[in-house]
Amino acid sequence: MIDALPFYVTVVFALTTLLTLGFFLRSFSSIRPPGVPSQLLTFAIPFWMLLTGVLALGGFYQQYQFVPPRVFGFAIVPALLLITLYFFLFRQVFIDRLSLRLLTLLHVVRIPVELVLLWLMQAGLIPRIMTFEGLNFDILSGLSAPIIYWLAFRGQVQTKLLIVWNMVALALLVNIVVIAVLSFPSPMQKLGLEQPNVGITYFPFIWLASIIVPVVLFAHLASLWKLNRGHIS
Repeated sequence: MIDALPFYVTVVFALTTLLTLGFFLRSFSSIRPPGVPSQLLTFAIPFWMLLTGVLALGGFYQQYQFVPPRVFGFAIVPALLLITLYFFLFRQVFIDRLSLRLLTLLHVVRIPVELVLLWLMQAGLIPRIMTFEGLNFDILSGLSAPIIYWLAFRGQVQTKLLIVWNMVALALLVNIVVIAVLSFPSPMQKLGLEQPNVGITYFPFIWLASIIVPVVLFAHLASLWKLNRGHIS
């Protein structure tokens, strides 16, 4: 199945991953001096990207008999632990100093992500329910991001607008993550029985679970933290 996938799908997704990282790295590039949190991420993200990519190329994530599935234990969970670590240890020295503008604009990457999911579905690699033809409405977050950016930052920062939008967009992200988890071929699979969610176990699409979704999640949580603290820089 993956061999029949058009090459442009892989290219679009790889560029989307790089765009996501570009937005994210730029959001803390102005922090001076960089400090341990910035330096740690600058090293950890490329390393994690390389590691999960190599594992996917070797078929590591396509061993579906393990419980929990390897994609959870060796892609999603470590990223979530790193996010938790940053919120416990580096709230003031790192999260408070991130660029709220770039954390907002970052979400435009969800548009090409949704297109890639559509192409993966058409190739028989994920169920329709995971696309905007099914129950995935996450593309609305990507389409609205530049509009919200323009409305919120054209004058005095519209804090309430940003809080509401981040909460709604975060809910849309949680919705598709739950659908993806319940569609994965494992004992917990409840959705997508006609076509399990296997596309994300292949290279480079493993980066959706290990890179893009964690970065998007972190951007929402960091933005809400900053907005509630009144740190709107």
